[in-house]
Amino acid sequence: MSTIKVTRHHQLDHQHALQAADELAQSLSRDFDVQYQWKDEVLYFNRRGASGELHVGPQTIQIELKLGLLLSAFRDRIEREIHHHLDHLLEQGRQA
Repeated sequence: MSTIKVTRHHQLDHQHALQAADELAQSLSRDFDVQYQWKDEVLYFNRRGASGELHVGPQTIQIELKLGLLLSAFRDRIEREIHHHLDHLLEQGRQA
């Protein structure tokens, strides 16, 4: 099993950080067929062969994604996509 861990610092107010996290989840859902749900301030997501959590804090967004054997082959691509989407969403949030 392979694990992707990403911590990104942000300067967004809490509502915009939650919105960015939700937009990331929507994007992952479209691109990788990921199912997700919010429970309090934590976003839980999964799909066959992968599961993870996204925590939205006052100054950070933290993602931990566990990949099963088959998806481990796509680890680099998935991690790049997470970074790309976070960069884009956090930049948009700063401009809002």
